[in-house]
Amino acid sequence: MRDEKIKVKVTESGQVLEVVILSKRPEVIEVVLGQGIHNVRAELHPNRAGSAYVGKVMGREIVYERSQADVKAEIEKLNPDLRKPVRR
Repeated sequence: MRDEKIKVKVTESGQVLEVVILSKRPEVIEVVLGQGIHNVRAELHPNRAGSAYVGKVMGREIVYERSQADVKAEIEKLNPDLRKPVRR
C-alpha cells in the first residue's frame, strides 16, 4: 500500500514539509509529520474562506494550500463509488 503524501508550508519559516495523510475528508485532513516514534499527528481544517487547510503542530501553524472544493474533487476522483446513490 502506498502512502498518500502532501506538501504543507510552515507559515513562520516558509519551510515546505512533505507529510503523510492518515485520512482525508472535505471537513478535515489528518496528517502525520515525521517517522517512527518521533512522529506527530495533526488535523488540518479549512479556513473561513475555504481556500486552504490550516492546523497547528507543536505551536507552529502549517498550511495546505488547496481549497476545500479541490480536496472534495480529489476524493471523488479517487473513489467514485462514494457518489453513487444508495438503493434501499
